[in-house]
Amino acid sequence: MKYFKLYLLVLMISFIVVLTGCSKDVENADAKENTEVIRLAHIYPENSVKGKAAEMYADKIQKKTHNNIKIKVYPASQLGGDEVLAQDISRGTLDMSFINHGSLSGMDKMMDFQYLPFIANNYNEADKLFYGNGIIPTLTKKTLLEHNMVTLGFFENEFRGVSTSDKDIKSLEDLKDQKIRVPGSKSIQGFFNNAGAQTEVMPFNELYMGLQQGTIDGQDNGLMLTYESRLHEVNKHYTLLNHVYATGTIVINQDKYKSLTKEQQKHFKDVGKEVEKWQIKENRKETKRYIEDMKAEGVKFTELTPDEKKKMQSEGRKQWKNYEDLYGKENIRKLQKEVSAIHD
Repeated sequence: MKYFKLYLLVLMISFIVVLTGCSKDVENADAKENTEVIRLAHIYPENSVKGKAAEMYADKIQKKTHNNIKIKVYPASQLGGDEVLAQDISRGTLDMSFINHGSLSGMDKMMDFQYLPFIANNYNEADKLFYGNGIIPTLTKKTLLEHNMVTLGFFENEFRGVSTSDKDIKSLEDLKDQKIRVPGSKSIQGFFNNAGAQTEVMPFNELYMGLQQGTIDGQDNGLMLTYESRLHEVNKHYTLLNHVYATGTIVINQDKYKSLTKEQQKHFKDVGKEVEKWQIKENRKETKRYIEDMKAEGVKFTELTPDEKKKMQSEGRKQWKNYEDLYGKENIRKLQKEVSAIHD
């Protein structure tokens, strides 16, 4: 009898353990079933500042929504380049992206507006003109929304410069007759053409070979992209021209955003601002490190003298009027007013 009672006790304990396990399995299954998975894709390396910012965004959303929403990140162009990602988000076949503005002028000419030469000369000016409620962020958000994309925050790419194979660019005159690869931006191309350079719109994946073979003399890009793509191996001269400051946007498909609860929408925008602030700060730290790394690998850096910088800036801004038909006279007038205000 004693052993029979013991047997019953063991049986009951085992039964409770099994029930508990089943209960947890059901609980976990319910949790998985109630978790919405949102796909976020971008072109940047996973371990880059932008890649880390995307992962941070995903982690914060999962915590704030108590695991009701999980964001799955696809880095390093796994789902395509910026043009493809923008099209997919606009159509609703992709949910989110950290999207680069520089590649979207084909989708909408207004995405090129912020590439007018010498809008900002330094980070202090960039912070006032590219973030907040000025014409550039306002117009960017409006344009993206017209393509079914809601802006959740911005992120920093970098100031652009120019690298060459065998010549220091110290003045406008030094650009004359240099064969420079530029992106599809009309305003960037116009700036170099007006300086007397021969511009070449070449696919990025052909750029390294073009520089190596001498088909072109140099290229217009930021420090990070230049270094990460190893372009400095075949272009040993880099001028911190700062002629263009480039940003990107954290976007979500408009219908997907509307499907979220009001509380979730607030979380998505709040996290966007948090990540924006962190990414900009970290991006600027990384830029300093890239300069040191490139110097260690034999790159010669050139900074314009104050007089040359002023001359180049003046020439660049004179060209804005050439794009009134493209970007709108009123938009350029508002930008000129904002730029003047930060110098008063």
